[in-house]
Amino acid sequence: MAAPPVLVANNINKYFRVPTLFHVLQDINFEVAKGEFVSIIGKSGCGKSTLLYILSTMDTDYEGDLSLDGVQLTGKKGDELAAIRNEHIGFVFQFHYLLPEFSVLENVMLPAKKLGRKSLEEIEYDAMEKLRLLDIDDQATKLSSRISGGQKQRVAIARALINNPSIIMGDEPTGNLDSKNAANVFDMFQQVSAEQNLSLLVVTHDMDFAGKTDRIIEMADGRIVSS
Repeated sequence: MAAPPVLVANNINKYFRVPTLFHVLQDINFEVAKGEFVSIIGKSGCGKSTLLYILSTMDTDYEGDLSLDGVQLTGKKGDELAAIRNEHIGFVFQFHYLLPEFSVLENVMLPAKKLGRKSLEEIEYDAMEKLRLLDIDDQATKLSSRISGGQKQRVAIARALINNPSIIMGDEPTGNLDSKNAANVFDMFQQVSAEQNLSLLVVTHDMDFAGKTDRIIEMADGRIVSS
Protein backbone atom coordinates (compact mmCIF):
# COMPACT_ATOMS: atom_id res chain seq x y z
CA MET A 1 0.00 0.00 0.00
CA ALA A 2 1.43 3.35 -1.07
CA ALA A 3 2.25 5.91 1.60
CA PRO A 4 -0.25 8.81 1.71
CA PRO A 5 1.07 12.04 0.21
CA VAL A 6 2.54 14.63 2.55
CA LEU A 7 2.46 17.45 0.00
CA VAL A 8 -0.05 17.83 -2.84
CA ALA A 9 0.06 20.56 -5.49
CA ASN A 10 -2.98 20.74 -7.79
CA ASN A 11 -3.02 22.90 -10.90
CA ILE A 12 -0.65 25.58 -9.55
CA ASN A 13 -0.38 28.63 -11.79
CA LYS A 14 1.63 31.76 -11.07
CA TYR A 15 1.74 35.09 -12.92
CA PHE A 16 4.15 37.99 -12.70
CA ARG A 17 2.19 41.12 -13.60
CA VAL A 18 4.91 43.80 -13.53
CA PRO A 19 6.29 45.19 -15.80
CA THR A 20 4.22 42.97 -18.16
CA LEU A 21 2.05 39.90 -17.69
CA PHE A 22 4.15 36.72 -17.58
CA HIS A 23 2.84 33.21 -16.91
CA VAL A 24 5.75 31.91 -14.82
CA LEU A 25 4.27 28.60 -13.55
CA GLN A 26 1.83 26.64 -15.70
CA ASP A 27 -0.44 23.85 -14.49
CA ILE A 28 1.88 22.31 -11.89
CA ASN A 29 0.61 19.00 -10.49
CA PHE A 30 2.54 16.58 -8.28
CA GLU A 31 2.66 14.87 -4.90
CA VAL A 32 5.42 14.02 -2.43
CA ALA A 33 4.84 10.83 -0.47
CA LYS A 34 5.76 10.31 3.17
CA GLY A 35 9.43 9.40 3.42
CA GLU A 36 10.12 10.29 -0.24
CA PHE A 37 13.26 12.22 -1.23
CA VAL A 38 12.47 14.33 -4.32
CA SER A 39 14.67 16.76 -6.25
CA ILE A 40 13.53 19.51 -8.62
CA ILE A 41 15.91 20.38 -11.44
CA GLY A 42 15.88 22.73 -14.42
CA LYS A 43 17.79 25.61 -15.96
CA SER A 44 17.97 28.97 -14.21
CA GLY A 45 14.74 30.87 -14.79
CA CYS A 46 12.59 27.77 -15.33
CA GLY A 47 10.49 28.57 -12.24
CA LYS A 48 11.75 25.98 -9.74
CA SER A 49 12.63 28.44 -6.96
CA THR A 50 9.36 30.31 -7.56
CA LEU A 51 7.54 26.99 -7.15
CA LEU A 52 9.42 26.21 -3.94
CA TYR A 53 8.37 29.54 -2.41
CA ILE A 54 4.74 28.70 -3.16
CA LEU A 55 5.05 25.15 -1.79
CA SER A 56 6.67 26.52 1.37
CA THR A 57 3.69 28.92 1.84
CA MET A 58 5.94 32.00 1.65
CA ASP A 59 4.26 33.10 -1.60
CA THR A 60 0.45 33.05 -1.57
CA ASP A 61 -0.12 34.92 -4.85
CA TYR A 62 -0.95 31.91 -7.05
CA GLU A 63 -3.88 29.99 -8.51
CA GLY A 64 -4.58 26.35 -7.68
CA ASP A 65 -4.64 24.25 -4.52
CA LEU A 66 -1.90 23.26 -2.10
CA SER A 67 -2.21 20.91 0.88
CA LEU A 68 0.17 19.57 3.53
CA ASP A 69 -0.64 16.48 5.61
CA GLY A 70 -4.20 16.61 4.28
CA VAL A 71 -4.69 20.23 5.41
CA GLN A 72 -5.63 22.77 2.74
CA LEU A 73 -3.09 25.61 2.77
CA THR A 74 -4.54 27.70 -0.03
CA GLY A 75 -6.61 30.57 1.33
CA LYS A 76 -5.22 30.52 4.86
CA LYS A 77 -4.16 33.80 6.43
CA GLY A 78 -0.56 34.86 6.91
CA ASP A 79 -0.40 34.14 10.65
CA GLU A 80 -1.89 30.67 10.15
CA LEU A 81 0.65 29.91 7.41
CA ALA A 82 3.52 31.19 9.56
CA ALA A 83 2.50 28.78 12.34
CA ILE A 84 2.23 25.87 9.87
CA ARG A 85 5.64 26.72 8.39
CA ASN A 86 7.33 26.78 11.77
CA GLU A 87 5.82 23.49 12.93
CA HIS A 88 5.53 21.38 9.78
CA ILE A 89 8.16 22.60 7.28
CA GLY A 90 11.92 22.61 7.80
CA PHE A 91 14.06 24.83 5.55
CA VAL A 92 17.65 24.45 4.36
CA PHE A 93 18.98 27.11 1.99
CA GLN A 94 22.18 27.62 -0.01
CA PHE A 95 23.22 30.12 2.64
CA HIS A 96 22.73 28.76 6.13
CA TYR A 97 21.32 31.97 7.70
CA LEU A 98 22.67 31.15 11.14
CA LEU A 99 22.80 33.99 13.66
CA PRO A 100 26.54 34.63 14.08
CA GLU A 101 26.27 36.02 17.61
CA PHE A 102 24.48 32.86 18.83
CA SER A 103 26.06 29.50 19.62
CA VAL A 104 25.46 26.44 17.44
CA LEU A 105 23.07 25.06 20.08
CA GLU A 106 21.14 28.34 20.38
CA ASN A 107 20.67 28.51 16.60
CA VAL A 108 19.19 25.00 16.53
CA MET A 109 16.86 25.78 19.45
CA LEU A 110 15.34 28.94 17.91
CA PRO A 111 12.41 27.44 15.90
CA ALA A 112 11.34 25.29 18.87
CA LYS A 113 11.47 28.28 21.22
CA LYS A 114 9.29 30.17 18.75
CA LEU A 115 6.84 27.25 18.59
CA GLY A 116 6.65 27.25 22.40
CA ARG A 117 5.35 23.70 22.83
CA LYS A 118 8.15 22.46 25.12
CA SER A 119 10.13 23.67 28.10
CA LEU A 120 13.55 25.23 27.57
CA GLU A 121 15.17 22.10 29.03
CA GLU A 122 13.28 19.83 26.62
CA ILE A 123 14.17 22.04 23.66
CA GLU A 124 17.86 22.03 24.62
CA TYR A 125 17.79 18.24 24.94
CA ASP A 126 16.09 17.85 21.52
CA ALA A 127 18.58 20.27 19.93
CA MET A 128 21.53 18.28 21.27
CA GLU A 129 19.95 15.08 19.92
CA LYS A 130 19.68 16.62 16.44
CA LEU A 131 23.31 17.78 16.64
CA ARG A 132 24.36 14.26 17.68
CA LEU A 133 22.40 12.80 14.77
CA LEU A 134 24.44 14.99 12.43
CA ASP A 135 27.70 14.34 14.29
CA ILE A 136 28.31 17.96 15.21
CA ASP A 137 27.35 17.94 18.91
CA ASP A 138 31.01 18.63 19.81
CA GLN A 139 30.56 22.14 18.32
CA ALA A 140 27.41 22.97 20.33
CA THR A 141 28.90 25.72 22.49
CA LYS A 142 30.88 27.43 19.72
CA LEU A 143 29.61 30.61 18.10
CA SER A 144 28.13 29.72 14.72
CA SER A 145 30.48 32.26 13.13
CA ARG A 146 33.45 30.15 14.31
CA ILE A 147 32.72 26.91 12.46
CA SER A 148 33.38 25.84 8.85
CA GLY A 149 30.96 26.10 5.92
CA GLY A 150 30.25 22.37 5.91
CA GLN A 151 29.62 22.45 9.65
CA LYS A 152 27.27 25.43 9.27
CA GLN A 153 25.16 23.49 6.80
CA ARG A 154 24.95 20.58 9.27
CA VAL A 155 23.73 23.03 11.91
CA ALA A 156 21.17 24.41 9.43
CA ILE A 157 19.88 20.85 8.87
CA ALA A 158 19.68 20.25 12.63
CA ARG A 159 17.70 23.50 12.97
CA ALA A 160 15.35 22.36 10.19
CA LEU A 161 14.72 19.11 12.08
CA ILE A 162 14.13 20.57 15.56
CA ASN A 163 10.30 20.71 15.37
CA ASN A 164 10.07 17.25 13.75
CA PRO A 165 8.53 18.63 10.54
CA SER A 166 6.46 16.74 7.98
CA ILE A 167 8.79 17.81 5.17
CA ILE A 168 12.13 19.51 4.68
CA MET A 169 12.45 21.86 1.72
CA GLY A 170 15.85 22.84 0.39
CA ASP A 171 16.80 25.60 -2.03
CA GLU A 172 20.23 24.77 -3.48
CA PRO A 173 21.45 23.39 -0.11
CA THR A 174 24.77 22.26 -1.62
CA GLY A 175 25.24 25.29 -3.91
CA ASN A 176 27.82 26.89 -1.64
CA LEU A 177 29.78 23.71 -0.83
CA ASP A 178 32.65 21.77 -2.38
CA SER A 179 31.96 18.29 -3.75
CA LYS A 180 32.98 16.49 -0.54
CA ASN A 181 30.74 18.59 1.69
CA ALA A 182 27.94 18.40 -0.89
CA ALA A 183 28.14 14.59 -0.75
CA ASN A 184 28.08 14.78 3.05
CA VAL A 185 24.92 16.91 2.98
CA PHE A 186 23.23 14.39 0.67
CA ASP A 187 24.20 11.55 3.01
CA MET A 188 22.75 13.45 5.97
CA PHE A 189 19.49 14.11 4.14
CA GLN A 190 19.26 10.47 3.12
CA GLN A 191 19.94 9.37 6.69
CA VAL A 192 17.25 11.55 8.27
CA SER A 193 14.76 10.58 5.55
CA ALA A 194 15.35 6.88 6.21
CA GLU A 195 15.55 7.03 10.01
CA GLN A 196 12.62 9.40 10.55
CA ASN A 197 10.50 8.55 7.46
CA LEU A 198 10.80 12.24 6.61
CA SER A 199 9.90 13.71 3.22
CA LEU A 200 12.42 15.94 1.46
CA LEU A 201 11.95 18.27 -1.51
CA VAL A 202 15.12 19.90 -2.79
CA VAL A 203 15.66 22.38 -5.64
CA THR A 204 19.16 21.85 -7.03
CA HIS A 205 21.50 22.42 -9.96
CA ASP A 206 23.72 19.61 -8.67
CA MET A 207 23.03 16.65 -10.96
CA ASP A 208 25.14 14.29 -8.83
CA PHE A 209 22.91 15.17 -5.88
CA ALA A 210 19.66 14.89 -7.86
CA GLY A 211 20.67 11.59 -9.43
CA LYS A 212 20.81 9.93 -6.01
CA THR A 213 17.34 11.07 -4.85
CA ASP A 214 14.26 8.83 -5.06
CA ARG A 215 12.69 10.88 -7.84
CA ILE A 216 13.59 13.82 -10.08
CA ILE A 217 11.05 16.41 -11.16
CA GLU A 218 12.38 18.29 -14.17
CA MET A 219 11.08 21.73 -15.03
CA ALA A 220 11.39 23.85 -18.18
CA ASP A 221 9.69 27.15 -19.03
CA GLY A 222 7.41 27.04 -16.01
CA ARG A 223 6.15 23.51 -16.56
CA ILE A 224 6.96 20.06 -15.26
CA VAL A 225 8.37 18.15 -18.22
CA SER A 226 9.15 14.88 -16.40
CA SER A 227 8.56 13.45 -12.95
